Amino acid sequence: MLRSALAAGVVETTTSASGKAATSSGETGTIKELKIARTTQTHSICPYCAVGCSVTIHTIGDKAHNVKPAVVHIEGDPASPINRGTLCPKGVGLKEFVTSDQRVTRVLHRAPGAATWKEMTWDEAVPRMARLIKDSRDRGFEEKDAQGRTVNRLSNTALIGGCTDTNEVNFLLGRFRFGLGILPYENQARL
Repeated sequence: MLRSALAAGVVETTTSASGKAATSSGETGTIKELKIARTTQTHSICPYCAVGCSVTIHTIGDKAHNVKPAVVHIEGDPASPINRGTLCPKGVGLKEFVTSDQRVTRVLHRAPGAATWKEMTWDEAVPRMARLIKDSRDRGFEEKDAQGRTVNRLSNTALIGGCTDTNEVNFLLGRFRFGLGILPYENQARL
């Protein structure tokens, strides 16, 4: 009865520090604390597309030395003029993207012809990627075209950006692309 009266706006409530609520009609009850009541709010941008919807990420445990921080909720930022607190279906699922136990958090390598993935360290992976990129560039770089014009292009390598790349990552991918002379490029933030 208390909930229906509150929902209808018939009664007013006051809440004490203990979480007890009292109505103007004398009824009492306990109000549950919201899951975001003691969280740290961080404002960010949804990474899924080029719209740039603002999100508020609620984390808990990030100020305690003995607790691993955890994302407990992600919602649209109502103060944003872009999305006014709303999110599309992909944006609503952002918490699952961030907290998924299936999210890859280490380097995996599958050798040519191999059926399984092998875990690698970053110290092994970065020099290997640099060497393979350099070898491809050496094989396919064109300094001049058939008419003798300077083109400085690399057409045997393509670059693909994903919808979860941040604006900063897309900016760096663009710089990386221009630095290597890569022409085939696909991304939501086509630089």
